[in-house]
Amino acid sequence: MKFTLGKDKKLKSKKAIEQLFVSGLSIRKGALRLKYLSVPGGEDHKVAFSVPKRFFKLAVDRNRVKRLMREVYRLHQHEIKTPENQFYNFMWIYQSNKLPDYEHLERLMKPVLHQLAKSTIPEEVNKSS
Repeated sequence: MKFTLGKDKKLKSKKAIEQLFVSGLSIRKGALRLKYLSVPGGEDHKVAFSVPKRFFKLAVDRNRVKRLMREVYRLHQHEIKTPENQFYNFMWIYQSNKLPDYEHLERLMKPVLHQLAKSTIPEEVNKSS
C-alpha cells in the first residue's frame, strides 16, 4: 500500500473545482469541511486543500494548515472505501481561526472519512464488511 500523494492525485482543474462547488455534496466535522463529487470515468481520487484568507491573514499560517491537512489525508487515504471504479473529487476546507496541530486535524478528518464511506457505499455492501 502506497502512502503517497503525487501530482496525479491533486485536483487542479478550474472547471472540476467549479463543478465540485456547484453540484458536490458536503460533510462537516467541527472546523473541517469536505466537499466531494463522484466523477465518472476517473482514474483515481483527486484532492485539493483550502484555508480561507478570512481565517488566517498570513500566508505562512494558511500554508501550514494546508500542509498538515495534506499529511493527515496522505496517511489516511487508504480508509476511503468506495465501490469498484467509483472515483471522487475532494476539497478539504479548514474553517476556523485557531491554528490546529496534527492530532487535532486527525481527530477531525477520521470521522469525516468514515461518514464518507457510509454515504458512498450501498447498504448491502456496508453490511457485509
